[in-house]
Amino acid sequence: MRNVMWVGVILVVLGIAGLVIQNVKVTETKRVVDLGPVQVNSEEQHNLPIPTIAGIVAVVAGLGIVFAARRRA
Repeated sequence: MRNVMWVGVILVVLGIAGLVIQNVKVTETKRVVDLGPVQVNSEEQHNLPIPTIAGIVAVVAGLGIVFAARRRA
């Protein structure tokens, strides 16, 4: 049961982080030209939004798992 409780704690922490951090920046490197020893790469930055509902669901599910694990122990 202790491992299940840790899963709940991790879900709560990730849910709170998702609520605090609204966007995640990701840098993608693409190879544009590859002519033997000559290579040209381009980097693109993308913002990935984290939905608020996902953070709320993670917190609620994590708390539910923690309380269920505590009752069984």
